Amino acid sequence: MTDGLFIAFEGGDGAGKSTQVALLREAFERAGRAVTVTRQPGGTPLGQQIRDLVLHGDHVAPRAEALLYAADKAHHVEMLIRPALHRGDVVITDRYVDSSVAYQGAGRGLGAQEIHDLNVWAVDGLLPDLTVVVDIPAEEGRRRRGDLHDRLESEADSFHEAIRQHFLSMAAGNPQRYTVVDGTAAPEAVHADVMGWLEKLGVVGHDGLA
Repeated sequence: MTDGLFIAFEGGDGAGKSTQVALLREAFERAGRAVTVTRQPGGTPLGQQIRDLVLHGDHVAPRAEALLYAADKAHHVEMLIRPALHRGDVVITDRYVDSSVAYQGAGRGLGAQEIHDLNVWAVDGLLPDLTVVVDIPAEEGRRRRGDLHDRLESEADSFHEAIRQHFLSMAAGNPQRYTVVDGTAAPEAVHADVMGWLEKLGVVGHDGLA
């Protein structure tokens, strides 16, 4: 059981998740809430080492890649996320379990259910209260990234489109926890959509955050 609120942003590379995380953080902080913002991989010193290895190092075998991401989540949850939630913070993460399910399960073909089960075990069952999928077509993500690509970003558009479709499928299967927003819209419009959804759920009030 946690006392805080746990929100994850998911979506393809170049979708604008980091911008939306920052805008939502500002909204909660203006309302006087303590906010912890993090990302996966990379939210802890160990996580940063794992991030450098899996995104910028030499080739990593797909199953090893999946296990490294799961290890990051296990450490991340115990050292950062659960303590913040127990303090009553709003925790906003840029990527979480769903990214592993989509990238390693669907993209790498390792099996969505297998990767889901591995990661849920790694995080000891801690899932977000709410998840925002920032949706963009694979070709738009590539255009936004330009010439700079890490190991995953450099994969073909077919890889990224498979990931996109898996995010959409997960969201469609659990509309109580997920919303999908149009990442091709202006950042302020995307943020307004997120806030409208949170208002509908009672997380925020009409004139601000609850």
